[in-house]
Amino acid sequence: MKTLPILIIPVFLLFSCTSSDTNQPAEGEMTSNTITLTDAQRKNADIQTEVLQRQTLSSILHVNGVIDVPPQNMVSISAPLGGYLRQTNLLPGMHLRKGERIAMLEDPQYISLQQDYLTAKNEQVYLEHEFERQEVLNRQKATSDKVFQQARRNVESGRIHVKSLAEKLRLIGLNPENLTTEKLSRQVYLHSPIDGYVSSVNVNIGKYVTPSDILFELVNPTDIHLALDVFEKDIHQLFIGQKLVAYTNNQPNLKYPCEIILIGKNLGKERSVEVHCHFDKYDKSLIPGMFMNADIEIESTNQLVIVSDALVHYEGQDYVFYTDSSAQQQYSMVKVDVGNSENGMSQISFDPAFDPTDKQFVTHGAYTLLMAMKNVEE
Repeated sequence: MKTLPILIIPVFLLFSCTSSDTNQPAEGEMTSNTITLTDAQRKNADIQTEVLQRQTLSSILHVNGVIDVPPQNMVSISAPLGGYLRQTNLLPGMHLRKGERIAMLEDPQYISLQQDYLTAKNEQVYLEHEFERQEVLNRQKATSDKVFQQARRNVESGRIHVKSLAEKLRLIGLNPENLTTEKLSRQVYLHSPIDGYVSSVNVNIGKYVTPSDILFELVNPTDIHLALDVFEKDIHQLFIGQKLVAYTNNQPNLKYPCEIILIGKNLGKERSVEVHCHFDKYDKSLIPGMFMNADIEIESTNQLVIVSDALVHYEGQDYVFYTDSSAQQQYSMVKVDVGNSENGMSQISFDPAFDPTDKQFVTHGAYTLLMAMKNVEE
């Protein structure tokens, strides 16, 4: 938007008042927000006019946010049965592969669990044989049904017990199928469940941890996204699939193309909505929690437009000049609200009481008219 230029004395001389008629404004005289020019004044001022047109302009919505990670891509590692941490080499920021060993724990309960499993497994073999023997005797009517039913119940209970102990072993990373008396161990190992990197380490060697303690936090960065805060008044201009570019304060020229994948439905404390965007291409330099800016191209509706040079700013308001086809020597100033601007064009709207139809609007020389008008007032 232009600012009022330095007043030029010849311009004021050009538009000085010459009429003494008290009923009609003389040529070159200003009444209220209207000024009347002579033919010579109009020619010297190079006033150019045209009718308004309707056009769709786009604008840029500037927002900011942070890089976020969806919950399914964040993993908290704990020890299902607790134990003493004996070994780990993890550091925050370290990259991990899925299945990679990340820690070793020790505890007597690991030995007890393996012992219980092997004992229950051996007991199950006895119960299976006892059931088969009672089944044969029952068919021969050599034993009662009650004894046979008791044998069946025992074998089923034994199977449940063995199965539950086997699942407990799998929970701490031991394969029950490979467990033998010679392979009893007081140690268990934790492995990385994802490809990613370490975001935090919360324990040290020798510490006893419980099942509720979070030892490490891992992040899978392949699905990181940008969480933007968009104010309530702008949210209606966004839609799923809309494109945008994001950039950091340190490297504003490095643009990251993104796409809107989710628009929140709740308003925050600052009357803003969280909008989630997916990066078109993952960059390892993008770290969760990093602050970013984003530019979203917004397409506005079809509205009246005028060249931006036609707008004049005076006393905190925006105005344009117009003339009726019946009085092309007379120019009036009318207040406008300015919308989006693009390629030298600006969207404008008028008070509902003003009808712009059949009016010519000044596109060149608007500030000359403003200077002349205010000079006449003085």
